Amino acid sequence: MNKVISNYDKTPHISFDSNTLSVAQGWENVTALIRKKISATPGKKIVVLDCYQGVNDEEIISHLKQHLAGDLYFTADYMKPEEVIREMVFPDVTNDEVFGYMTRLNMIDFFDSKKLQHARMLLKESEHETVYIYGPGAALFADAPDLLLYLDMPRWEIQLRFRKNQVSNLGVNNRTEKASLQYKQAFFVDWRVCDRHKRTLMSKWDYVIDTTIPDQPKIVDGTSLNAAMQSAVNRPFRVVPFFDPGPWGGQWIKEYCDLDRNEKNYAWAFDCVPEENSLLFRFREIIFEIPSINLVFAHPVKLLGEAVQARFGDEFPIRFDFLDTMQGGNLSLQVHPSTEYIREHFGMNYTQDESYYMLDTGDDAVVYLGFKDNVDPDKMLDDLRKAQTEGYHFEATDYTQEWKVKKHDHVLIPAGTIHCSGKNAMVLEISATPYIFTFKLWDWGRMGLDGKPRPINIERGAKVLDWTRTPEFTKRELINTIKTVAEGDGWKEEYTGLHKREFIETRRHWFSKTVTHHTNGSVNVLNLVEGREAIVESPDNSFEPFIVHYAETFIIPENVKTYTIRPHGESEGRECGTIKAFVRTNA
Repeated sequence: MNKVISNYDKTPHISFDSNTLSVAQGWENVTALIRKKISATPGKKIVVLDCYQGVNDEEIISHLKQHLAGDLYFTADYMKPEEVIREMVFPDVTNDEVFGYMTRLNMIDFFDSKKLQHARMLLKESEHETVYIYGPGAALFADAPDLLLYLDMPRWEIQLRFRKNQVSNLGVNNRTEKASLQYKQAFFVDWRVCDRHKRTLMSKWDYVIDTTIPDQPKIVDGTSLNAAMQSAVNRPFRVVPFFDPGPWGGQWIKEYCDLDRNEKNYAWAFDCVPEENSLLFRFREIIFEIPSINLVFAHPVKLLGEAVQARFGDEFPIRFDFLDTMQGGNLSLQVHPSTEYIREHFGMNYTQDESYYMLDTGDDAVVYLGFKDNVDPDKMLDDLRKAQTEGYHFEATDYTQEWKVKKHDHVLIPAGTIHCSGKNAMVLEISATPYIFTFKLWDWGRMGLDGKPRPINIERGAKVLDWTRTPEFTKRELINTIKTVAEGDGWKEEYTGLHKREFIETRRHWFSKTVTHHTNGSVNVLNLVEGREAIVESPDNSFEPFIVHYAETFIIPENVKTYTIRPHGESEGRECGTIKAFVRTNA
C-alpha cells in the first residue's frame, strides 16, 4: 500500500451548551455536585444511583463511600440467589457456544420480591437524613426518589472489560468466565434487560454519570443531556468508531484510520453500529460519552423515520463497518440465516442481510459468492464436517464460485448466500444490524487470536444455505447491479442495491459540485468512499455545516429531510463519491 496521510476523525463529537448546563469532572467534583443538589432540598432524602451492567462497582462504590455521607444500600444484596438467576436465564443463554435467544426478562425478574419490599421499607425508615441505593435496578427501590442518577456504559467498553476479567454479567459473579460467553449472555440477556429498564428512566433522570474512562468520571444534568440528544436528531453526526484485530486482519485500517502501527493487524472497524458505538457530546470543555443507542431510545421517530420505527421499533437497523484483509487472509466462509430461522431460533425479527462495497482492493482481490453449478450438497456438507472433525482440508473453490473484484464494486449478499471476502480487499460492509448471527462453515484451518479454533456452525448453516445461488443467478442479481437513476450539473446518482430480498437500498453519488439529498422517510447512513473531504449543508441553514473525511461514516436523521453534499477543502474541484443506505419505505 502507498503511504497515506490520514484525516480520519476517531473521536467525533457534538458540541452543546446552555445557560442551565450543569457539568463536572473528577470524583471530587462529581460528588460535590451531588451533595450540592441534595443539600438544596430540606428533610429526608432518598438518592437512587441506578446503573448499566458493566460499570466498575469497586471504583464507584469506593468514591461514593469516601465522599457521600449517609446509609448506602446495594441492589445486588436484594437480587435472587446466583444459582436461581443462572437457572432463570438459561433458556435464553442456552449451552450453545455462540448463540442464545433474545430474552423477554425484565429487571424486576432479577430481584427477590420479598427482599425488595423489605429494602423499600428500610429506605423509608432509615434514621439517616440521606439514604443511597446503588446498582442495576436501583430505581425499583423508590417510587419517587428525591434524586435519580444514572451511570451508563457503552457496550464496546463492556466487551473490553470482559476480556480483562473486570466485570460480571447481570446478577452473577462470573468475571473470570470466558469473555465470549460473557458477551453472549450480555447480548441476549443483560443488555436487553438493562435497555428496557433504562428507557423508563431517561425522561426523568436528574443526572447522568459517565465512568467509561477509569477514575475520570463526568457528570451532566439530565435536562441538558436530553436537550443535547434532541439537538442531535436535527443535524448530521458520527458515532465513535472502534477497532479490533482478528486472525485474518490486514493493514489498511492502520494507515487510513491512523492507528497504532505496532499492532499486528486490524480486522474490523465498527464505524456505525449504534448498538455498540458511543456518542460524544462536548459540554463546555468536557467530553461526555454515552451509548449511541440512547439516541434511538430518546427520539426514535425523528432519528429513524416513522415508517422505519414502526417496523423495527427502537432499534437502528442499518450497520456500516470495515473488514480489512489487505495483506491479511480470507474471511471465514459463512452464511447468514433466513428471517424465518432467526425469528424461530433466536427471537430476532429481521436477519443479517448484507453487502460488500469494495472500498479498496489489491490486484488479486476476490470474493467467494454463491455456489458453482452442479454442486452436490451432501458431499459439500460431508467435506465440511470432515474438515471440522478429521483435519481434512476443505477446498472452497470446489464448491463456491470465486469472483474477481476491484475498487468500487458492490457485491450483494442476501441471507442464505454462501460468501466471504478473500485476501487483499478492504470491504465496507453495509448490512442489517443483527451482526452476531453468522454461521461459519470453514475457517481455512486456522486458529483464532487465542490459539484455539473459532466456533464453526455447519449444522445451522446447512439449514439455511440457498443452493439455488449459482453463477447465473449471482452474476445477474448480486454483483454490480448498478444503474444510473438521476444526474445533473456536476453529479450522478446510481442505484447499486441491495437485493430485492433485502430491506436496505443503496445509492452511490459521484459529484464535483453540490448534490441535493432527501431522507425520504428513512434515516440515511453514508460513507465518503472517494475524495479527501466533503461538506454536508442545510439548504435553509437549519444545522451547521458538517465536514466529513475519506472513509468516514455519518448519519443523517430522517428529521433533517433535505441536505446537500459538495466537495470541500482538498477535494474542491475534484470528483468525490458517497454510498448511501436507507430503509425502503415504499415496498
